[in-house]
Amino acid sequence: MAELEGLEFGKSDFVLLDEVTMEQFMENLKLRFEKGRIYTYIGEVVVSVNPYRQMDIYGKDTIDAYRGRELYENPPHLYAVSDAAYKAMKRRAKDTCIVISGESGAGKTEASKYIMQYIAAITNPSQRVEVESVKNVLLKSNCVLEAFGNAKTNRNDNSSRFGKYMDINFNFNGEPTGGHINNYLLEKSRVVQQHDGERNFHSFYQLLRGGSDEMLESLHLQNDPAAYIYTKEGTSSNDRSSHRAVMSALEVIGFSPEEINSIYQILASILLLGDVRFESDGESVQILGLEAVGHVSELTATEADSVCKSLLFRTVATGGGDVIEKGHSEQDACFGRDAFVKALYERLFGWIVSRINSVIEVKDYDPALHGKNTVIGVLDIYGFEIFDNNSFEQFCINYCNEKLQQLFIELILRQEQGEYQREGITWQHIDYFNNQIIVDLVEQPHKGIISILDEACLSVGKVTDTVCLESMGTKLAQHPHYTSRKLSPTDKTMDFQKHFRIRHYAGDVTYSIEGFLDKNKDLLFQDFKRLMYNSANQVLKEMWPDGQLSITEVTKRPLTAATLFKNSIVALVDKLGCKEPYYVRCIKPNEMKSPVLFDDARCQHQVAYLGLMENVMVRRAGFAYRQHYARVLQRYKMTCEYTWPNHLMGSDREAVEAIVTQHGFQDDVAYGHTKLFVRTPRSLFTLEQERAALIPILVLFLQKVWRGALARRRCRRMRAIYAIMGCYKRYKVKAHFREVERRFANVRNLADYGKSVEWPTPPVALSQFHNNTVMLHRRWWARQIVKNIPPSDMLEVRAKVAALTALSGDRKDWGVSRAWERNYLTSSGFARVTKELRNKDEYSQVLFSGFCRKVNRFNKSTDRGLLITDKCVYKLEPKKQYKVLKRLPLDAFTGLSVTAGVDQMVALHTSCQDDILLCLQRGELCTNQDRVGELVGALVDHFTRTFTLILQVYFSDYLHMRGKPKSVTVETKPGQTGADFKKSRDGFVLLVPAN
Repeated sequence: MAELEGLEFGKSDFVLLDEVTMEQFMENLKLRFEKGRIYTYIGEVVVSVNPYRQMDIYGKDTIDAYRGRELYENPPHLYAVSDAAYKAMKRRAKDTCIVISGESGAGKTEASKYIMQYIAAITNPSQRVEVESVKNVLLKSNCVLEAFGNAKTNRNDNSSRFGKYMDINFNFNGEPTGGHINNYLLEKSRVVQQHDGERNFHSFYQLLRGGSDEMLESLHLQNDPAAYIYTKEGTSSNDRSSHRAVMSALEVIGFSPEEINSIYQILASILLLGDVRFESDGESVQILGLEAVGHVSELTATEADSVCKSLLFRTVATGGGDVIEKGHSEQDACFGRDAFVKALYERLFGWIVSRINSVIEVKDYDPALHGKNTVIGVLDIYGFEIFDNNSFEQFCINYCNEKLQQLFIELILRQEQGEYQREGITWQHIDYFNNQIIVDLVEQPHKGIISILDEACLSVGKVTDTVCLESMGTKLAQHPHYTSRKLSPTDKTMDFQKHFRIRHYAGDVTYSIEGFLDKNKDLLFQDFKRLMYNSANQVLKEMWPDGQLSITEVTKRPLTAATLFKNSIVALVDKLGCKEPYYVRCIKPNEMKSPVLFDDARCQHQVAYLGLMENVMVRRAGFAYRQHYARVLQRYKMTCEYTWPNHLMGSDREAVEAIVTQHGFQDDVAYGHTKLFVRTPRSLFTLEQERAALIPILVLFLQKVWRGALARRRCRRMRAIYAIMGCYKRYKVKAHFREVERRFANVRNLADYGKSVEWPTPPVALSQFHNNTVMLHRRWWARQIVKNIPPSDMLEVRAKVAALTALSGDRKDWGVSRAWERNYLTSSGFARVTKELRNKDEYSQVLFSGFCRKVNRFNKSTDRGLLITDKCVYKLEPKKQYKVLKRLPLDAFTGLSVTAGVDQMVALHTSCQDDILLCLQRGELCTNQDRVGELVGALVDHFTRTFTLILQVYFSDYLHMRGKPKSVTVETKPGQTGADFKKSRDGFVLLVPAN
């Protein structure tokens, strides 16, 4: 059974109804339609209700959901029965067929297209080019056949006016390799006459509304269907797009441009012939307006005179072999023209079908080489029809449905009985209406209605429809399913000499005998056949092979239309009978084409004539539900403690018996060889309800187990990730250490002690360690360099290091490349003075001495001597034997300002804010005689070592003096340091105590 939907959607399978009554059947059908559930099962039969709206249930996701699934696993759907037919064909190499039936407007054509779409979607996963080509042709053929075989009727905007049976051939891999299309009883009378509110075949309107101006001009047509007798009943908004789709489909199928052009030339000829008018002067008949005839002769590649002659005369051979031309009356000319037009369209449609078949038919297939060729047949044929005026076409259509209904009941009963016998279940006799009596009424030799019609058509003399009706009344008077006004004089719903009634399985249908004989004869004068056969157009010539016969040649009388149709239906039934059938029963919910209206009386009538109640009763006569033990166990094992999660019994049957026993259904089931049979739906619903109650609990349990499994798996993965990361990090660390060791293994023997060796890029984890290691190496390198410096030079080295620390990057040249002498005053007079000052001030070391030029606050400059010791700073007068002009304690100085240029200007800042500005050398500066760096280095080194002072260095564009009211300012030379000054910081060198 189908997967149960919620109770709010009704029963998804009519077999599961509590009681099989028409009321319950209709109530369930209506409920599902109103809830948007258009498909319902009867066992393996799909009942489809036309929704009259687009539904989002045919996409790729839906196809994937039904692919390879059993019928009971998903809600009812066309795809489910399509997949069942495909699986039976592929797994068991058995030919299958899908029979789609229902009245006009019930959705048969759409159902066949969805079935074809599904089969195309699930086949050829390897995308083989030749298989894709076959699939495209099969799908595109629907578009072409709809255009030329469908029309708008009062009941359906896209009504199939022919029956279609398509065989799809599959190879042993289940891939489509070809196919064949049979068409049945095209309603060709529609070409010349339509009921009020209906249209001709779609192809005419698509040509007139969708054809290009150049195309219509070449066909001598106007872009207006109302301009032609045969197409005056309106147009559709999608005619243009449909025409483009048909042209594309014809090209995909393989029609050549010449063939496509010929098709539309024939359509144009039919439209133009419809406008041909005849006039009689009492003795002969003439054609009014020969322009249309000329166009027809051009389009059909025939002579205009031959066309006129065929329309006005009939060639007859006498018994002596003479040939005479017999002129038509005006009525006969119109009849002949209409018969020719109908035959022309019928031959065109038949040729299109045969041309498609020539493309898709399997050729040169060798079963020994390629394996068995299996088939899926799809039958889309007109349903039972009851109109206000039922004619010959409705008679044939309803006869076809009687044959199919007979086959349906026989096959359903045969399937049921066969399954019971295979499973060892006792078969119970089922009473049902056998419509064989109605089939015999129509087709029985010598006694049936078709035989009476044929006899009347073959009779010599003037036999009319009324005479035929009298003959039927005489021969069938005792038949329980036939009556007429003559046999039932009190029944005023029928007219004398006009109506007869057949009591079909689907209901009583009253037929009008008018036109039966003419339509059965299907008379077409031989002149038209010879005209078309002699056409220069090869397509037309191919359509009329019987036109090659001479008028004097004696041929066998052709079979009548009814006999031909009967033979084709008998062959179709035989073909379906040897296949495993699947059924789609289509129902039309209302006549208004409304997506919300459900006409109970209308639907109940369809349910009755489709035999759906009989189908349910046959299915439920013994056991409503049957399924393989393994599948029953799989579905319901959670409802029994002995079978969940897995049973330990000897077989699945024993496990199923345990489930049934636990629920107390022993008296309501039977055990077959491979299946469990359940008699009443209530037992099944009890199991389903208990299963539905347990499913959420099982889902939660499975979710818990699965989430735990996922968490454990994530945990294992994280542990593995961290282990891998740890190993990798250790590997990277060790690799880095090995690389450092390799690069610096011999640095002791290198001239630069490894200064030029490039350090490897460290891992992120070793960034700090790398920085420390580099610092250690630099210190070691410095120690190695310092060890080689003589003790006498250490004082100079320390001073340069101090100067580098203070001035590097801010002053371009500070004398680092020359030797620092510190003491530049070497005269005897200076030596005497320094000796006296040493004794007096008890200093131990001269930090710096040299000539300078002092600038006072009035911008007056004077040459002086500068002596800086570790105790004091002295201003000396060189001209007076280096007399001490001024002495300041060294700790009285708070700072030192220098510029960033090459000048020798220095500002000494004191704590009393009486700053001293001086230039360290008299006259112009000599090359490599920058002494500012030497002064700064000596002072910084001294204060760092002696007083542990912190040196802060600042630079400015100007030297700022602090002291008396008027400060002294010295500007550096423009261009030398101006650009550098602006990039430096404001300020001066400060010597600040560390504490």
